[in-house]
Amino acid sequence: MMIKSKRLHGNAQIKQQRIAYGFVFPYVLMFSIFIAIPVVVAIVLSFTYFDTVRPPTWVGFENYINLFTNDEIFMQKVLANTLKYAIIVGPGSYILSFMLAWLLAQLTPKVRTVLALIIYSPSLTGGITMAVLWRIIFAGDSAGYLNSVLLRLGLIVEPIVFLQSQEFLLTIMVIVTLWSSMGVGFLAMLAGILNVNKELYEAGYIDGIKNKFQEIIYITIPSIKPQMLFGAVMAIVGTFASAGIGVALSGSNPTPQYAGQLIVNHIEYYGFFKYEMGYAAALSVVLLLFIYLISRFAYKLFGSRD
Repeated sequence: MMIKSKRLHGNAQIKQQRIAYGFVFPYVLMFSIFIAIPVVVAIVLSFTYFDTVRPPTWVGFENYINLFTNDEIFMQKVLANTLKYAIIVGPGSYILSFMLAWLLAQLTPKVRTVLALIIYSPSLTGGITMAVLWRIIFAGDSAGYLNSVLLRLGLIVEPIVFLQSQEFLLTIMVIVTLWSSMGVGFLAMLAGILNVNKELYEAGYIDGIKNKFQEIIYITIPSIKPQMLFGAVMAIVGTFASAGIGVALSGSNPTPQYAGQLIVNHIEYYGFFKYEMGYAAALSVVLLLFIYLISRFAYKLFGSRD
């Protein structure tokens, strides 16, 4: 009887494992098809010359050498623009998400809900509103909202072509991206702050906390580290996912005078306009490493030490 009982128990465990594997299999399959395999293929193609017509030709590190030694546009414009954009938009959207989440947490539930929906909604309609709203605001004629206001105030004597300007395009990209960056990371932080145990704040003030700033540093942030990490990852992903906004605003790739040209746009230009897929793959690998290093830094700050 004991042997039979063990056998039945073992069969039940095997059945449970098979069911678990059955639930996990679709995710593993989708992850392999749409993420793992494309990454491996991109890495392999980055060592080849491939024009999408003839079979790939192995060239070793030639694409990477050309990228850092011969591609003046990449070194002088694209890399500089990407670093500026990432440094401002990434931390900017992250800090802004936390600040807005903390401020909303201080309000009454009804007011908080309404404001949270208003702040969150641009992240859902960013592409549509960008095309309809922001191009009208920054239109380069007197009908553009901003030009119209500046002309009426006498601050300018003729319309400024904002979206074709080397001076203004990157700044406008940053403004539009920050405006539409309050997405799920913002909601996660808000949920985390609202669920912090109130007794911790009471204990903190007994132990010597004197103001809201110390409350945030010593209680709020340590209590919501998982949400902070999630918000950091979403800010990183969102920063590079929105990198095509310069092309959408200006209507051209490359952007005028490469003023808003980022690595993502450079990849698209070489891959789908010049059909140099090997070189585009090398750019993709560099971007992947860049994102990985930033993600590791975020994990070091907010990841679990357990």
